[in-house]
Amino acid sequence: SGMDLCPQQPAPLFTFGVIADIQYADIDDGFNFSRTRKRYYRSSLKLLQNALESWSDSAVKPDFILQLGDVIDGFNKPNGASQRALDTVMREFASCPVKVHHVWGNHEFYNFSRSQLMGSPLDSSLNADWRPKQSDIYAYKFSPFPGFVFVVLDAYDVSLLGIPESSERYNKAMNLIKLHNNNEDLNCPPELQSHSRFTMFNGGFSQEQLDWLDLVLSVADEKQEKVTLVSHIPVHPGTTDYVCLAWNQEELLAIIRSHSCVVCYMAGHAHDGGYYLDTGAHHLTLDGVIETRPDSDAYATVSVYPDRMELTGSGRVMDRVFLFS
Repeated sequence: SGMDLCPQQPAPLFTFGVIADIQYADIDDGFNFSRTRKRYYRSSLKLLQNALESWSDSAVKPDFILQLGDVIDGFNKPNGASQRALDTVMREFASCPVKVHHVWGNHEFYNFSRSQLMGSPLDSSLNADWRPKQSDIYAYKFSPFPGFVFVVLDAYDVSLLGIPESSERYNKAMNLIKLHNNNEDLNCPPELQSHSRFTMFNGGFSQEQLDWLDLVLSVADEKQEKVTLVSHIPVHPGTTDYVCLAWNQEELLAIIRSHSCVVCYMAGHAHDGGYYLDTGAHHLTLDGVIETRPDSDAYATVSVYPDRMELTGSGRVMDRVFLFS
């Protein structure tokens, strides 16, 4: 039969799921900051359920799931619903028999302080095999399969969110943002496009975190491992608008470019998908659930092979192949 001409593709080494910006809240649909795009706060929960059901029911279950941040929306805070919304979302995640790695985004910090998040159900660093010495940096490394490493990065390590206004850390972040943004409302981006990322809803990576990452990547270079970096905020301008980039994205890009082990950087935050191949590293911004119509979907399943990763998108997430150079 003609079937023999199609040999069975070898099974992937491992697979994982990815989902971003669920931003669940038990409130009516609304709009983004500039009122140009609709946000579906309630049905985001249904889209999360769709993703989890698909992963639970698949013949080959993913080894883990990456949740790229903003799991509940900031509107929960003024409504006193932060904990209730988080419980609702975490109950869904618990229904899926797969380990979830949670990234922290701005909406986590709108609802909870950094100290509240540490040790909470959103703190998945317990599965880490390496963390920075500073206990309040939410970054860690794990290896799901020999030769492959994932690093969760804290894009709000330097920020105005989730820390006491009286702290030295807050003052340093405020001084940094004020160098570039002199608007009264710091959520309002500066006019100059190249500075527009200096808003309160973005953040950056401290020198301590960058030094730690540099070390992690040096070890991975030596072992010839393949590293995927995971964070909330994109760092490559080819993957999103300038206004959605991390404060010190150039510094992070410089580190990525100086280590041959990095194959991928994944982020959310922008709600619109984006992709750029930058000197061997694939930069992906994943479409956000919150701005996805209730009759569509926004999640992806990634199959990893020795020479590539194949991302299979659902709904508005595009299929992509990331070849390892």
